[in-house]
Amino acid sequence: MRSIKVGKLNIGDGYPVFIIAEIGINHNGSLDIAKKLIECAKTAGCDAVKFQKRTPEICVPKDQWNVERDTPWGRMTYIDYRYKVEFTKDDYLQIDRYCKEKDIFWFASCWDDEAMDFMNQFNVPLFKTASASLTDLNLLTKHNQLNKPVIISTGMSTMEEIENAVAVFTHNNLLIAHATSSYPCPNEELNLKMISKLREKYPNIPIGYSGHETGLAPTWAAVSLGASFVERHITLDRAMWGSDQAASVEPNGFNRLVRNIRDIEIALGDGIKRVYPSEMSARTKLRRVK
Repeated sequence: MRSIKVGKLNIGDGYPVFIIAEIGINHNGSLDIAKKLIECAKTAGCDAVKFQKRTPEICVPKDQWNVERDTPWGRMTYIDYRYKVEFTKDDYLQIDRYCKEKDIFWFASCWDDEAMDFMNQFNVPLFKTASASLTDLNLLTKHNQLNKPVIISTGMSTMEEIENAVAVFTHNNLLIAHATSSYPCPNEELNLKMISKLREKYPNIPIGYSGHETGLAPTWAAVSLGASFVERHITLDRAMWGSDQAASVEPNGFNRLVRNIRDIEIALGDGIKRVYPSEMSARTKLRRVK
C-alpha cells in the first residue's frame, strides 16, 4: 500500500483524499485576502492551503526586470511587481499562526534554493515543486535532502523528464501530481488517464492531481481514477486581477468540490462484491431462481 505521513494525516491508498486549496499568488499581496482564502478553504473541508514562494531576482529573467506592466498598484516594472506579491517573514508568521488557529496545514511551492531555506524555517510538514522546476535537478536534490514529504508536479513534462526527476529522490518521501500547465486548461488536454499510468509505473508512490480546468467534474474523475490527493486554485472571485484567477475555484465551488469528493470516496467502496442488508427485501421478493 502506497502512503506517506504528512503531519497527523496520511496520504495514499486506503486514506481519505488529501485536498489542497492552492492560494498561490491569488492573494495579490494582501494578507487580509490570504486569511479570507484560508478561512474559505477550512470551511470547505480542505486539508491544506498552499502558497508559492520565489526569490524574484533569481526567478525573473534579467531581460524582464524592467519591463513595465499594469498591476493593481499601477504601472510598474515586472521585478517590482514580483516583490509586491511576495509575503515577508512577518507575513508568513501571521499565516502560520492563523492556520494553526484554524487547524489546517499550510505549505508552499518553492521555486529556488533561497525560497526553500526561507520556507524551511517555518517547519512546514510538506513541500512542493512547480512543474516549471521538474527539470531543475539541483533544486530537487535539495528538496530530497530535507527528508520531508515532497510533491512534484509534472505539467509540461515528458515521461523521460518525470523519470529523471523521480530518480533524484532517495527517501520514501515522494508524491507525484499529474498536471497540465495551461491556465485554464481545456478538457481535451487534461489527459486524466495519466493518473492510472503513473499509479501503474510507480506502485509505491502516492499519485495525485493538480487541476487547472474551469469546472469541477475532471477533479472528481481524478478521484475515481485513484488520485490520493487533489489540488485546485482557490479565489474569492474569478474576475479578480491575476494570471491564475480564471483557472481557480470560488468558495461555493470549493464547498461542492470537497463535498462530492467525500461522496465519491464512500461510493467507490472496496471492490469486494457482497449482498447488502438494504438489498435483502428485494432479493427475497424478486429473485425467482435461487
